[in-house]
Formats: sequence, C-alpha cells, structure tokens
Amino acid sequence: MLNLGSFDISASALTAQRVRMDVAAANIANADVTRGRLVNGEWVPYQRKMVVLESRSTSGFDKALKSALGQSSPAGRGVKVAGIVEDRTPFKRVYDPTHPDANEEGYVLMPNVDVLKEMVDFMSATRSYEANVTAINASKAMYMKALEIGK
Repeated sequence: MLNLGSFDISASALTAQRVRMDVAAANIANADVTRGRLVNGEWVPYQRKMVVLESRSTSGFDKALKSALGQSSPAGRGVKVAGIVEDRTPFKRVYDPTHPDANEEGYVLMPNVDVLKEMVDFMSATRSYEANVTAINASKAMYMKALEIGK
C-alpha cells in the first residue's frame, strides 16, 4: 500500500505559508491606513493581522479506523491555520497637524504595522514555502525511483 502522508504534510504547509504571505502583504498594503474601521462612530487605524498555526490532528474516526486496521499514524499530520488574529499592540502616534485625521493636538494615530517586521515574516514564509516544494519534489523523486525498481 502506498502511503502519501509526506505529500499531505507538505501540502498543508504550502497552504499555511501562502496564508502567511497573504496576511503579511495585506499588512504592508495597509501600513498607512488611518481609517481602517469604524468603532463607536469613530475611525480607528488598520490593525496588524497575525496568522495562528497549529498542528493538524487526525479526526476521531480516522484515528479509530487506522487503529482497527493496525496502521500506525505518522508522528505529524501537517499544519493548519487556526485563525487570523489582530495584534493588540498600541497604535503609533505621529505628529502631523496637517493630516485630516489629526486630533486637536496635531497627533495622528497610525497602524501598528512595522513594514520591516512584515517583510521578515514574508521572507520567512517564502523560504518555508520553497522548502516544502523541495520536500514534495524529493518525495516525488523517491516514489518514481521505487516504481522503477518495481519494474
């Protein structure tokens, strides 16, 4: 029986890393948005988003079926996006009395997005994505070699 667990695990990681890249790109795109959403009739700046990842576990039925068939499940089942949460760090206060959203003291609340941090997150997600593509290609090459041996 052919076990394609390595493809499942790498595919789940590809999906998770793609979501990380999308969220980092959205954060960078909104780094200067002072009117992100309305709260109690007042505009508040865009709030940085973060991706929460967690281990993918097998369902109860899948686990019971594998146990009944005498198959052991691999150590990991991959990763999944548990959610996208807002960063609760305070907004930046910038002095710019000419800005349309400046308060009476001349300060503007700016998003809590650090573009440098977002670029690092984006590059990290890109590298992880590339590593998982490499893992998929290595698994594919091993399966192809196994098929050649079986001829």
